[in-house]
Parts: sequence; C-alpha cells; structure tokens
Amino acid sequence: MIHYLVATLWFIVFLKKLFFWVYLWQLKEYHLGRFRDHFRTYKGRKLILNYLLLVKILVLLGIFLFAEFGLAKLKLALVYFIPLLLFVEVLFTFKNIWRKILKKPILTRKTTVILSTGISAEVLILFFLFIFKLNLTRFTFSLLFLDILAPIIFSVLVLTYQPLAVILRNRIIGQAKRKRAGYKNLLVIGISGSYGKTSTKEFLATILSEKFRVLKTKEHQNSEIGISQCILDDLNSQHEVFVCEMGAYNRGGIRLLCDIVKPKIGILTGINEQHMATFGSLDNIIKTKYELIESLPEDGVAFFNARNKYSLELYQKARIKKMLYGESVKSAGSENIEGAIAIAKELGMTQEEIARGCQKMEYKLAGFEMKKGLNGLNIIDATYSANPDGVIAHLDYLKTLPGKKVIIMPCLIELGKTSKDVHRRIGQKINEVCDLAIITTKDRLKEIKEAAPSALFIEKPNEILGKIKTFCRPADNILLESRVPSQVIKELK
Repeated sequence: MIHYLVATLWFIVFLKKLFFWVYLWQLKEYHLGRFRDHFRTYKGRKLILNYLLLVKILVLLGIFLFAEFGLAKLKLALVYFIPLLLFVEVLFTFKNIWRKILKKPILTRKTTVILSTGISAEVLILFFLFIFKLNLTRFTFSLLFLDILAPIIFSVLVLTYQPLAVILRNRIIGQAKRKRAGYKNLLVIGISGSYGKTSTKEFLATILSEKFRVLKTKEHQNSEIGISQCILDDLNSQHEVFVCEMGAYNRGGIRLLCDIVKPKIGILTGINEQHMATFGSLDNIIKTKYELIESLPEDGVAFFNARNKYSLELYQKARIKKMLYGESVKSAGSENIEGAIAIAKELGMTQEEIARGCQKMEYKLAGFEMKKGLNGLNIIDATYSANPDGVIAHLDYLKTLPGKKVIIMPCLIELGKTSKDVHRRIGQKINEVCDLAIITTKDRLKEIKEAAPSALFIEKPNEILGKIKTFCRPADNILLESRVPSQVIKELK
C-alpha cells in the first residue's frame, strides 16, 4: 500500500515540475542563453538553491550512509520521511492550482509533444519500478533521486526535441520566403530596436491603413517563426504594405528576418542594454540592430530615432537614403508617433489622411495604457515588457501627474555587466519622481536603494496590495512596470 501512496504523490510532484520546466523554457523562447541567464537572478538561484532541495539531498545521503553502516531503524525512518516531503509538495501544488498561480506552459504543438512525452515517461518509470518489485527503500530512494534530478531531466527532454524543432522551423521559414517572393509589389517596412518597436508598429499600421491595405505582425510575432507564420497565415494579394516588427537575441538574427521579408524601409527605434546577457556586449546589440539597415536595397530608406545616441551614430554611418525623426518631441516615447508620421509622409500620404489615422490610434502613450482601477486609482499598465529607457520614460510621464506617484516593478533581467549601473540610474529617477517604490525581486535591489533609499522590497502579492491600500487615495497613480505579479495586476485593475 505504501508503494502506491508514494507513487501517487511522486507522480503529482513530478508532473508539476514537468509543467514548470517546460513553461520556463517556453518563456525563454527555448534560447539557451536566456535560460542560463535566468539562474543569475534571485528567483532563478532559488530554483536550485533552496531548503527543500537540500533536505531531499540530505535524506538521500542519510539513507545511503545508514544502509552502509547497518543502521536499519534510522534508514527506515528516513524512508518513511520521503512520503511526508512529497505530501507537503502536493499540498502546495494544489494550493497554487486553487489560487490559479501554478506555472504551466501555453499549449502549442511543440509543448504538447514535450508534455506528452514527459507524462509517458513518468508512467513508464512507475511501471518498471513496480515490475522489478523493488523494496520500499529502493523504491522511494529511486523516486526521490529522480525528483532531485527533475530540472536536468526535463531540460534534456526539451533540448532533445530541438533538432526536430529546427528542421520544422527551417521548413516554415522556407515556405514563408517562397510565399513572400511571390508578392513582388508588396512594400515591407521593418522595425528594429531595443525598445519602442511594438508601439511604432501599431502607430504606423493605424496611420497607413488610411491609404493602404496593411498587414502587421501580431503581438509577440517578432521572431523568425512568428513572422513566417504571419506571412503563411495572413498575407494575401490584397495587401500593399507589411509592417514587420523584428526581434533578436543574437548576431545575425535581424539579418535572417530581413532575408525572409525583404524590407525596403527600415526603422531603428533606439538601442540600449536590453538583452545584453544574450548578446554579450553593447557593441553586438548595436551591430545586430543595424543589420536591418544593412539589409535594405540601394533604393531603400532608413529612419533613425534622433533621441537615441546609438541610433544617431548609426545614422551617420548609413549610406542609403536616410532620415531622422523625433527631434522636436518633448516627452520620451512620443518619437514613436513622429517616426510613424515621417514614414507616412515618405509614402505620399496627405496631412488629412495622417490626421485621420492619428485620431484612430487606440492609445497615445508609447508602451503602456492608463485606466481607472481599484478605489479610483490611476493605473498605468506597462507590464507588456521592460527595458531601461522605457522605465525612465514611464517615470518621466508619471512625474507630470497630480497626486501621489507609486511604482511597482521587479529588477530588470538580461542586462549583463551593465545591470548595476542601469539599476542605479533607475533608482535615481525613482528617488526624483516617486512617493513610494515597491521592488518585487532582490537581484539589483541594493543598487536601486543606493539611489532611492526609501524603496521597499515586497515580494508577496497580498502584502503589496495591503501597502497600496493603506498608502494611496483615489486619483493617486500606480505605475506597473514589467513582470508584476498577476494577482496584483488583477486586483488593482
């Protein structure tokens, strides 16, 4: 009977870990560099350096040593302790399910195959353990050993499917390139940069739709697979303009996207330290973003954000028709609208057409939306993504608002060796603007507090909400930046 109890508990715990590790790989877009960089963060380190894991390792060592020295009673005590450990984990698993915070991947064809394989492997493991009729000690020892190795086992499982994924990826890219080649008159506008890509894309597509039949990449559709899928699923002979957001994490990434879509117009929205951990250096980021401009034909046109120093330097370097935009705007982020308008003018749109397009924009503020929330608070939702310039721009906007000013944000990730300086800079702006700053992760809390000593570290959603409810009054302003806990977002909005 005890065998079946341990097997059931282990199956639930192992299944939860399968879901989590596939979720994490998917979150990092199966990119080894991004996945590895996650373990430089405080939460990432806790995944492999925590008390529960230490207890499990000590239990395994204890069983082994007690068996070696003939201490049967102590060994048996540890063996019966294993179901208790697993039971506690099962309780926390069901608690997370009840609170709807269990981490699980979005179901795609790839994740479905990986999860199916993982679940099948779990069943086979239990089947063979029962077939071999192991005694309780060996049975529980084996399952706990596999539980400890779960991160390695499931990461290997994910990586095992990568060669097949690459084959399928190349097939989809090839199909998209062939379909794109069939539309000779399609004008493609590529948008690259460390920040501002999505808002520029939305502004531009809205304005151009007043005169042209426009296709744009959807949300999170800025990778080679996303863009290829957009071409295969949505592009048709009625489209005249394709507005394509382009993202990359390595050198050559933007060039690959350009090879697929063949842009004639390129927009460089700005460059900063975002994703430096995967690029290795700021120089690599600059060179990668400039791949868009290098890929334009001789009769192409390049647009550069005049408010970004790296973009300005690349403007000087470009040898094709080129234009600057955003010189006259007064607030950070507004240059994205100016860039969209500049391209519309280049394509021959009238002032009246552009004005009509601007009136139809769903939001005027780049990178976030503002709405009334809990108890009449003004909630500024900038949780879509986060980068250093975006955070500073949002804080600059927050500064202009009446009432108390609060920011809730985690420390930023994937900034490599520039991370400390970036967070000191963010801390300085927080100290200048905010009446209250709640930081939800510890990674660069020290650097933020060096510049903003009053910043608070609060990790638990209930405690964050409690602080907001006691500190804020109606019409005060809450800036939600980057990956704020979902419970906080839900309650405040």
